[in-house]
Amino acid sequence: MTDHRVWLDPVGNGVARVSWSADLTRAPFEEAAGAVRREVERALGDLKQARVEAWVDPDDEVSLRIATWAGLHREGVMRGVHEVAGEGSHRADRADRVVLARLETDTPLFEAGGFRGLLNSFLPRKRAIAQVLMRDPDDRVLLCQLTYKTDWDLPGGVVEVGESPRLAVAREVEEELALDLGIERLLLTDWLPAWGGWDDAVCLVFDGGVHPADVVDRVVRQEREIKSVRFCTPEEVRARATDFTARRIEAALANVGGSGPAYTESGR
Repeated sequence: MTDHRVWLDPVGNGVARVSWSADLTRAPFEEAAGAVRREVERALGDLKQARVEAWVDPDDEVSLRIATWAGLHREGVMRGVHEVAGEGSHRADRADRVVLARLETDTPLFEAGGFRGLLNSFLPRKRAIAQVLMRDPDDRVLLCQLTYKTDWDLPGGVVEVGESPRLAVAREVEEELALDLGIERLLLTDWLPAWGGWDDAVCLVFDGGVHPADVVDRVVRQEREIKSVRFCTPEEVRARATDFTARRIEAALANVGGSGPAYTESGR
């Protein structure tokens, strides 16, 4: 039986968009999610649609929950593309919309893989950064002067999807400096709060061991990202790096012997 608070609109070849009234969002949650789920199943089954999608206001938390528990996977946010005509106005405004969808090929929700895939589509994901602490016999630390920011930082970079942090830092060092390092134990996990347009992240600092000072002569810089490389004293680290990077380096150095913190937040 069709719930008249939910409707389907064809928007393309084999694609339907499901939407629902504000009245449905005030109904008991199980009732609301069930009504939308039945329309989604009808579209993919009886109506033979290949895709059913919903566009939801990012601030409408109830509708986002309804869409998710109706079996729609969260795909992302379309920014400024949905036109909203104001009541009594000929002007059309643009707004953001969260896009959620279910495909006819998706694993059924009653199967474990289908439910895990649904959860995976909307649970939080944390950005990870992997860096390496390389020292010379005088306990100076290898820093990179980067092309895309004014401060200096440890070698390393962002961990790719499906990549282990240990492999990520080895890859970054090989790509950016042409050094093949034996990455040793994890020294520090440092949480970075949102800053300067970046979302928050977790930075993992690995021990890269002690190397002769002339290892910098073997470096082949990836010039697109690396301006220069040098071993720096603690005072030079403080002068060249941001405060939170310097704190992270100091915490990692303190843990080389196992006596420092294993976890910090912004180096603290």
